Amino acid sequence: MKRDAIDFEKERVTVLFRKLLIPTLLGTISLSAVTAIDGILVGHGVGAEGVASINIIVPIYQIMSGVGLMIGTGCSVVASIHLARQNERVARLNISQAIIFTSLVTVLLCSLVLAFPVYTATLLGASKTLMPQVLDYLQWIMPSFLFEMWSLIGLFIIRLDGSPRYAMWCNILPSALNAFLDWVFIFPLDMGVKGAAIATTISITVGGVMALAYLLFFAKSLRIVSLKISCKSIMLSLRNIGYQCKVGSSTLFGELTLAVLIFVGNIVFMNYLGDSGVGAFGIACYYTPFFFMMGNAIAQSAQPIISYNYGASRWKQIREARKLLLSTSLFFGVIVALLFIFIPDKLVALFVDTTSVAGQIAIDGFPYFATGVLFFILNVAIVGYYQSVEQIKRATLLVFLRGFVLLIPSFILLPSMLGVRGIWLAMPFAEFLTTLIILLLFICQYLKKGTSR
Repeated sequence: MKRDAIDFEKERVTVLFRKLLIPTLLGTISLSAVTAIDGILVGHGVGAEGVASINIIVPIYQIMSGVGLMIGTGCSVVASIHLARQNERVARLNISQAIIFTSLVTVLLCSLVLAFPVYTATLLGASKTLMPQVLDYLQWIMPSFLFEMWSLIGLFIIRLDGSPRYAMWCNILPSALNAFLDWVFIFPLDMGVKGAAIATTISITVGGVMALAYLLFFAKSLRIVSLKISCKSIMLSLRNIGYQCKVGSSTLFGELTLAVLIFVGNIVFMNYLGDSGVGAFGIACYYTPFFFMMGNAIAQSAQPIISYNYGASRWKQIREARKLLLSTSLFFGVIVALLFIFIPDKLVALFVDTTSVAGQIAIDGFPYFATGVLFFILNVAIVGYYQSVEQIKRATLLVFLRGFVLLIPSFILLPSMLGVRGIWLAMPFAEFLTTLIILLLFICQYLKKGTSR
């Protein structure tokens, strides 16, 4: 198998970052496109009830995705540090423990949901009208989460192993397959939301198998190895998994931040503008994962470089990678914000008729919403940086501030002061304050420690 020529020990930081960023960005953006494509095709092929049925299942997807990203981030950071210290065997053990443990937990959770589908759907808020479609989607999508875990965790390891292009194709091929199968199952075969769930499950399975196959048969250094089965071995594995979860916990909270944003935003928009307001905000919510994935892709590209050099105590390279992380985040944040400011009608038209009430609300609100995109992407990337150097408390604090302490009060206070504009500005205001806090923390750290790092 052809691999990218990546050497974390000898290659320049700028070259490493470029080699990692392009495929990682393309891969993560294509992963976000899966949700958007589902929304577009289900919206046109099934209608509003189909979109609502899928949205009811979204919290499960966010939680499972958050767990996968948490373990993947933590595992990658730990493995990077062990590789830098020339301890390849321990790095292999950590990734093997991560894959096996997460697979067992995912099978258990999915089995419980499939054993009680009606109870699960009711708990998530499904009405009697939506229940048949919710159950159709739920029962067909749950098996995909095992493969989703293999993909989410595997992609971190594959990039660390020196194959970012293969990791990119593990995202792009399933995304393209999902778009094609969605169209086939929803339109020619008229299978509704069940068809969308089957299409997504097939595409995710392909990506998961591709990632696992690499780790089993083609990995250069980080191949999965068999684990000993003994009380001591199990206890050591649980200890390692616990530390990986601790390192990556802020990534899980990042996914929960999206859930809070959607949940609270829906309530506030419903109170102020009714169903049309919720529909307009829903369009923005389809784009929000793209912001998150951009920041996450930049962080994932810098993470193996930073963690490797952190393990080797090479502070100059860490500062260089951090500078690239910040400048790249600023660049993409400005570009995306300008799109939302100058062509909101084109972005809204992908999902709804721009002459509709919801379409007009979205077009009017997108420029305000855009003011937070730069800070959103920057904050996600900076949290990734803190994870890379094992500053777990700081990373977790920042995510908690973004998702709860600052966001919820912003949604409550700004609309009462600014009306509808305040709802759209709630996320930007919370993200701006988070960036300001990050800057103050950095200044304090710089004054305290000088330029030693």
